[in-house]
Formats: sequence, structure tokens, C-alpha cells
Amino acid sequence: MDEIYDVIIIGSGPAGLTAAIYTTRASLKTLIIAGEKWGGQLMLTTLVENFPGFPEGIQGPDLMTNMRKQAEHHGAEILDRNFSSGDFSKKPFEITADGKVYKAKSVLIATGADTKWLGVPGEQEKIGRGVSTCAPCDAPFFRGKDVIVVGGGDSAMEEALVLSRTAKSVTLVHRRDQFRASQVMQDKVKANTQITCLFNKEIVEILGENKVESVKLKDTVTGEVSEQKIDGVFVAVGHVPNTQIFKGIHLDEQGFIVVHDHYLTNIEGVFVAGDVHDNEYKQAITAAGFGCAAALEAEKWLMEQK
Repeated sequence: MDEIYDVIIIGSGPAGLTAAIYTTRASLKTLIIAGEKWGGQLMLTTLVENFPGFPEGIQGPDLMTNMRKQAEHHGAEILDRNFSSGDFSKKPFEITADGKVYKAKSVLIATGADTKWLGVPGEQEKIGRGVSTCAPCDAPFFRGKDVIVVGGGDSAMEEALVLSRTAKSVTLVHRRDQFRASQVMQDKVKANTQITCLFNKEIVEILGENKVESVKLKDTVTGEVSEQKIDGVFVAVGHVPNTQIFKGIHLDEQGFIVVHDHYLTNIEGVFVAGDVHDNEYKQAITAAGFGCAAALEAEKWLMEQK
């Protein structure tokens, strides 16, 4: 007879691992489809200073390793294989990973979102060395320094405003001639004397030996290329939620999973937590909180099924 899990959690970032801590402690048989690259975005982070409980901060990979060990300690099974498909049309649900089918009474999707990068030379190797995507996380490291924020939406405005409190100067670089951000956010940026706006410009290369030292900027109208000295580059051109692979799950126009009635998807018994539905906060602590809440909702739902 096929083994049936109470909960299968797809994803192993803060949301998925926190959910597993709660489901296992509730004596629910739990399998985490962690992925070959487990741990989510924090595995690409260096020092995390804003996760409660670590006064000196903690390295991102260390934090995720601790969460994983805690989930395993309480009995979670973890499979370091990539999710390939889910059949939510039958009960129990059938989840396929690495060619094998796993069955579950409930499923919790916590696949997160990936940062949209610029894709320019010098970017990837300088992540954590001057290239960042999170001002609330990394602004203190740029106190008194000159930084660039790339983007034209609300998140770029928010990044620039956060950085303006600590950085010496903030330059907002946008490839078009006007921002697409809400007017209220644009007004806040324009009123801030720390922030300079550069329109019709895009970064084509990030320069420096082992850290960001300057960028090459291309004028999108004339094609002219110039170089600007800079200490940090914050990329704020959006996130791509990891939802493309789910069939039958309702998504919003940006591809994030639509939440119904406390962390439920449009399919009864399929729950969701973290950056895969959260286009607002995108913090490790909120993802963990969402994971906790979704696990409690799944536990309650499973009790009601009995």
C-alpha cells in the first residue's frame, strides 16, 4: 500500500521549513520536497541582522541550516529533489519529484520567488559584495556610502527611501523617461534631497575587483556609455514567483498565488505560504510567519476532514 503523508510541503525556505516545524510537532506525517538547491534566497545571503534571536546577526546559510535541523529534529522527512508536477484533481493529491510520485492528504506550496537580475557582467559574482536586492536587510552596510538603485516601480522607490536614511547619496537609475511607481511614492522620492533620479539610463556592467567600485551606464536614447563610481548597487526590477509549474492553481496578473481565506489556494486542501504569494514584504521573518500560519490552517483543515 502506498504511503500517504498528512502534509507535503513544496519548498524549503523560511516558509516551508517553519511550516514543517509546526506540522511535525502536531504529529502530522510531513514530507518536504526541498529541491536540489534547498534553503531559498537566504542561501545566497551573507549576514542577516534582522531575524529575531540573533543579536550579532547570523549568516543566511547558517540560519537555514538551523531551520532545517529543527524541522528534521521534530520528524520531517526531507527530499533534496526538485518538484516536477502536482495532480490536485484527485484525492489524495499526487506530487511528483525526480520521477517518483508521493501522495498527501494536504499540500503546502512554499516555493518562494526569485529576484529578477539585470543579467550584466560583474553582477552575479558581486552579490553580497556590493550587489543587493534588499535595502531593509543591507542598508546598514552602506552607511555614509554612495549607492545606486535600479528600477522604476514602487519597490525601487521604497529601496531608495530606506537607503536614503543611511547612505551618503542614492541614485535612482531607470531605463525609461518616467517611473511607473505610484504618484505618492514618486512624490516622496522627489522630495528627498538625498535621492537623485537618472532617467533613460541602464547599467551595462558592474566593475570592481572583489567588490562594487563603479558601474558603466548606457544612455538608452543616445547609446552613449559613461562610468560612475559607486559603492553599492541595489537591484529592484521585480521578483518572479516560482509558480509556473503549478496547474490549476489561481495566480494573479504578476504570477503570485492568490490566497483565499487564510492561506488556502482555490483548491481545498492546498495551502500556500511565503514569497510565492507575498509581493509586499519579502522578508525572511514574514515568510516564516506565513509558514506558521499556513501550517496551523492545514492542521485545522485536516482535523475537520476527520
